[in-house]
Amino acid sequence: MKRARRAAPGPLPLLGLLLLGALPGLWTVLLRREAATRREPDPEPRPPPGRWGWGSSPAARGEPGGGGQKTFRALLAVPAADQEERDDEGRFAAAGLPPPAAAAAVSPVERGIFWSRELEALVPPGFAAEEAAAWLSAARAARVASLERGGCGRSSNRLARLSDGSRACVRYGINPEQIQGEALSYHLAGVLGMQERLPPMALALVEARGRQWEPVREELRGSHWAEGAVVSLTRWVDNLTAVVAPAPWGAEAGAGRRLQPLSAGELGGLPPSQLVELVQWSDLILFDYLTANFDRLVSNLFSLQWDPRVMRRATSNLLRAPDGGLVFMDNEAGLVHGYRLLAMWDPYNEPLLRSVCVFREGTARRVAELHRRRSAAAELHRRYRAREPLWARLGFLSERQAELLQARVDFVHRHIAQCRAQ
Repeated sequence: MKRARRAAPGPLPLLGLLLLGALPGLWTVLLRREAATRREPDPEPRPPPGRWGWGSSPAARGEPGGGGQKTFRALLAVPAADQEERDDEGRFAAAGLPPPAAAAAVSPVERGIFWSRELEALVPPGFAAEEAAAWLSAARAARVASLERGGCGRSSNRLARLSDGSRACVRYGINPEQIQGEALSYHLAGVLGMQERLPPMALALVEARGRQWEPVREELRGSHWAEGAVVSLTRWVDNLTAVVAPAPWGAEAGAGRRLQPLSAGELGGLPPSQLVELVQWSDLILFDYLTANFDRLVSNLFSLQWDPRVMRRATSNLLRAPDGGLVFMDNEAGLVHGYRLLAMWDPYNEPLLRSVCVFREGTARRVAELHRRRSAAAELHRRYRAREPLWARLGFLSERQAELLQARVDFVHRHIAQCRAQ
């Protein structure tokens, strides 16, 4: 009997065999493509863009917020986002400088400890002196058209709509020294040449029957504000977003490590946008040390003892404007309240100051002048009296507080000298 011939395989089984043989190569290609395009996610979700005003950010509400800031690892990486590159190009063009690619070869630091002039030219201008003066003049003359709850921090504060169409946060302190600290901190920033980072602020006297407050007499009754109290009016700012501290004060500080100094050697590979932010942070940390303000980054460092991830969250009372400029908000803990609590908060404020060894040259020059003349309190007093009509209602620093301010100026001057020597 003849054995039947086995039928030849049809076209479909042959195609299947060919695909099966090609699977390993195809799998390798897919893996390589995935590895090439994989991006590490941010440790915290970024908040959606919104219209955050003064006091309405996650930082002011005590909620976590990404604010678009990167972690330590991402801070050291060249950004891949086209939008960030376009932002850098726009800032360079506005400052009359070459594009980032051409400026990358320029050192961000001059003479070892000063930010370069090219880099400082890229820092957003903040609240220009002429603009601030115009707003303050208008706010003092305007009537308060309405008072609204919410958006300005503490429940005793109000959002005011003024008769000229502008808005302001009205702060009613738990005690007068908080309003005094807010006002004195604002004018000390002027002495130091960094007032453009603070929103314009003026004092106002609560008088239910006065011209300024007459339209909101009924609202005043519900606010429980004392007649004759001094409050602060701070310009409302739209479109602010939360800020997470960059290295060396950010996520790495929350890993149980000591703060590492910010020095020139670490800055070479950073893109311009992040260098511009570090310029502003160096001013902020110096300012908070001089005023002994514990209600910003210091409060985050303090909270590490029960919240190890706090440095990945939004920094209290610090927000970012749409142009990238930092806004130093709510400085009521400075100078007066902060000076009473030095023993508690200086263990955090001092290491923060020592973590900075690169400074704006103008800031260092002003500190050196205040040190040489021993005139910190006198300069602050002169400016405060000249620019705030209601200064006498709250008074000035006590003799002891004036001595503490000068001592802290001297300490900052010695620290800058040590950075120069190193």
